Formats: sequence, structure tokens, C-alpha cells
Amino acid sequence: MEVEVKLRLQDASAHRQLTSILSSFHSKTLHQENLFFDTPTNTLSSQLSVLRLRFLNKDARCIVSLKSKPTLVDGVSRVAEDEEELDPCSARACVEDPARLGKIESRILKRVKEEFGVGEEVGLVCLGGFENKREVFNWKNLKLEVDETKYGFGICYELECESEDPDGVKKLLEEFLKENGIGYSYSKMTKFAVFRMSCSMIIRIVPYIQSNGREARVIWELKMQLRAEIAAKDATTKYENCNIKD
Repeated sequence: MEVEVKLRLQDASAHRQLTSILSSFHSKTLHQENLFFDTPTNTLSSQLSVLRLRFLNKDARCIVSLKSKPTLVDGVSRVAEDEEELDPCSARACVEDPARLGKIESRILKRVKEEFGVGEEVGLVCLGGFENKREVFNWKNLKLEVDETKYGFGICYELECESEDPDGVKKLLEEFLKENGIGYSYSKMTKFAVFRMSCSMIIRIVPYIQSNGREARVIWELKMQLRAEIAAKDATTKYENCNIKD
């Protein structure tokens, strides 16, 4: 079980301020490309599970993970997670041809076949994904991860910290952010949930773009609707949490 504190940073300014204050504790920077897979009938997501390939630093590494039954309450995330390393070249080929996933020797992909009935007859498709720049800081015996996540509609910022004492860590982080005047709120949606919401919005708006050619206006309306829907899901999060450029 992975347990993390997740705090949504208010905007780009809050992100810059936080990373500047933590600069002396900087450990490393990770450039992540996160891609997700499911069947055409959403077999995994309908059972609250997510299959992800994460490429790190331009295919230097690849990690496949299976996450199941996530909860996110008051800024604390809990999810059953299983992960393992894959050969980056083989994994990249699976992005172009997801059917190859069924032929890779992998404990996790074997679980997907056995537990969800995903095989040759019911194959996987790539849902797409998003890029994430993760700054890692070693601060007060904690590993803080500050994310800058690029979705199709804009950029979101988040502070994460995995811990066996999430309530204690959350209190410590909240005190730190408040002392430094950094705007934040409790995360209410996982990154995957935000990604899927943005995908559903784009699918709904594409016919309008194709039919009337008013791309600029339609895209602007899409962004406004995305803001409204994300805010409705996360009532404590201001629109500025997602730096959606008009």
C-alpha cells in the first residue's frame, strides 16, 4: 500500500517559491512521461485499476505499475501499487503497438492477464498520458517531490510526500507552507483522474471543431468548461491551480 500526502500548489508562483526555498535540499530532477493502458471497454478502470508505463529521463528507464482501488481524502492518498522495471526499448515499442505488452515477460502484465482477463482476444490500447517534471528534495528526513505536470489543457503543480505517518507529515508540511506564505489546498483528484477528465472533454468538443472550424473560440470554451468541472470536483482548489493559458 502506497500512502502519500498530496497538496495542490496554488499556481506557478507558489511552485517557484517552494522550489526556491528548498533549493539547498535538492537531490535530483526527473523528467517523466506517463502513458496509460486499458481495454477498449475500460476493463481496468471500471474495476478502479490503472496500468501505467513511466519513462524516465528520455527512456533511460521504464517502470510499469498497476495501481488499484485508490482513495484520496483530506490530502492523503492510499493506493495498492505494484511495480517493476521494464526494458525501455521493449516498452517503447509497446506504445506504438500495445499488443506487444502481452508478449513481454513481466509479473505485473501477467497479473493483468490473470486478474482482469486481458489477453489476445481482449487487448490493450494506449490511452495517452502526460509529462511531469519532478524535483526531489531531501528535507527533514523526508523525500519531498514537487511536480510540474503538463496536461493537454494546461499545467498543474503539486507537492507529494510518501510516509507511514501521513497525518504527522501533512501537519508539518502545512505549517511549513503557511509560514512561507505559499498557497496550497488538499489535492482532491489524482493525476490520472485529471487526465481522464481532460480527455473526455476533448472528445466531446472535437465534433464542434470539425463542423464549424471555430477552433480558437471552441478551445477557449473547452478550457473554461475544464476549469469549471475541475473546480466542481475540487471545491477548495482555485482555478489558478491549473495554469490554463488562454
